[in-house]
Amino acid sequence: MQRRQGRVSAGLLLLLYQISQVGLQNIPSVTLGVLALNIFLFLNPVRPLSEVCISVHEGFYRKNWQRLLLSPVHHADDWHLYYNMISMLWKGIMLEKKLKSIWFAYIIAVFSVLIGVVYMVLEFMLVKILDDPSYGMNCAVGFSGVLFALKVLNNHYNPGRVSSVLGLQISSKYACWVELVAIHLISPG
Repeated sequence: MQRRQGRVSAGLLLLLYQISQVGLQNIPSVTLGVLALNIFLFLNPVRPLSEVCISVHEGFYRKNWQRLLLSPVHHADDWHLYYNMISMLWKGIMLEKKLKSIWFAYIIAVFSVLIGVVYMVLEFMLVKILDDPSYGMNCAVGFSGVLFALKVLNNHYNPGRVSSVLGLQISSKYACWVELVAIHLISPG
């Protein structure tokens, strides 16, 4: 889990291009702030990824709770950042307009922390059920869990929609699952 600090790369350039195509004036304020924060921390990470990722070992046993705040806004590489922020851009535009900025910011903040907690609980359960302590050491970064939660919320507020995932037209009810698999295949880990 190491990445060069301050490096501009293909995924980042493509992300900036996509944002410019939408137009800054068309991106609601909280969504734009989340995009800016994630891009800024990609270029200027607070700490190395190995020191911000969340795991049972680091978060629970070592009581390094700051990782709950840091892990969602750090990304493993430029393509991880690109796919997460393109997804955030689309979901943010849809949801922030519907929910209004203050409520949307609150939801992002709560989801960002809760996803880390859920991740640790699931990993802890795997440790106990499979009797395999290596699951307690698995460390995660990124905004994918928050995006998955936003996708479910978006489906609740916009039922019956059709989404395009990798060019395939899929009912939004199932698109979050297809998107999750696609992200895992394109950018595993």
